[in-house]
Amino acid sequence: MEYSTFGRHVAVDTWGVDFELLNNAEWLQAQMVDAAEACGATVMSVQSKQFEPQGATVLVLLSESHLSIHTYPERGFAALDCYTCGETVDPQLAIDHMISLLKPEKVFAKKLVRGMGEFEVETPEIKQAVLVK
Repeated sequence: MEYSTFGRHVAVDTWGVDFELLNNAEWLQAQMVDAAEACGATVMSVQSKQFEPQGATVLVLLSESHLSIHTYPERGFAALDCYTCGETVDPQLAIDHMISLLKPEKVFAKKLVRGMGEFEVETPEIKQAVLVK
């Protein structure tokens, strides 16, 4: 079977996020898994690290690629990215899910369309996801 090399990679810098949200690796891990599942991705494994005196990194390995966050709570900053291969999983949905939870004051985002030759760079529209629990 031949697989498509097409993929989308959404990278987002968020500013003005609550310190407590960004300084809780356990909470972030749970939210990142929910975000991956919300976009239809298959979670393979999760690793997280709570830094001292503050900060966290969470990496969600997906069958389709990855979802990650790196936080600097003292600056209100988080760097998020989600890369998915193929057409069936939309990484933007995972990013929108996380933005809805983090509620940043400012968001800067780019989307790379990859695997088709030259990168195509777009500025995605960030939307607040409707969270259902």
